[in-house]
Amino acid sequence: MNRYCFLLQVRPELLDEYSERHAAVWPDMLRALDESGWHRYSIFARPDGLLIGYVEADDLARAQAAMAATEVNARWQAEMSRYFVGLQGQRPDEGLLLLKEIFNLDDQLRRLADPQPGQQPGQGQQPGQGERR
Repeated sequence: MNRYCFLLQVRPELLDEYSERHAAVWPDMLRALDESGWHRYSIFARPDGLLIGYVEADDLARAQAAMAATEVNARWQAEMSRYFVGLQGQRPDEGLLLLKEIFNLDDQLRRLADPQPGQQPGQGQQPGQGERR
């Protein structure tokens, strides 16, 4: 399962209303997200309206396409669009600014427990070793 984090910007004056709408998302929307491959989906907000979203999916593009094909998503996105800025005509679910993951504790702990050939258990990779990108 892949992890994805994204940014969106809500109008600060509408953040409270946006938050209230997400306190009780439509049941058919929740089911559609789950059936489309969205897992462990969370949204966090800063007081200025900056949203940070986190979701796990096998393939985010495929999960987004599956959601785009649902009637409930079309209704939800139409209702949510007024809350956002900076989308240049896109629906909110199309305007995600994806962030690059640079650290994950679980991944690094797993590498410590599963050493590479030639390393002793618990040795893992030291800073400066490993893959270059």
